[in-house]
Amino acid sequence: MSARTDAEATNNQLSSGVTPEHLQTVLKDKLEAQHVEIADLSGGCGQMFECIIVSPQFAKKTTLARHRLVNSTLRDEIAAIHAWTPKCHTPEEWERKRGAGS
Repeated sequence: MSARTDAEATNNQLSSGVTPEHLQTVLKDKLEAQHVEIADLSGGCGQMFECIIVSPQFAKKTTLARHRLVNSTLRDEIAAIHAWTPKCHTPEEWERKRGAGS
């Protein structure tokens, strides 16, 4: 559910401790992510995130294995939010995907 006011959104984010910046820092530090894009889809309350993660650690892993790696890395953060949608790519996959969009 989206926050009804800006103050409520800020309070929700502060109480969960989960911010896009925090998620990005953890992913870069623990997964050696080369690129991280995080979208807050919750209307500002910090409870629903979609994320693109580009990491060499995803090489030779299935989509499920990649998601499990991310979810175990962000176990505490995911427990504090409502919804989490990761999109995981290797650097090579990300370059191909970006090249196809040009």
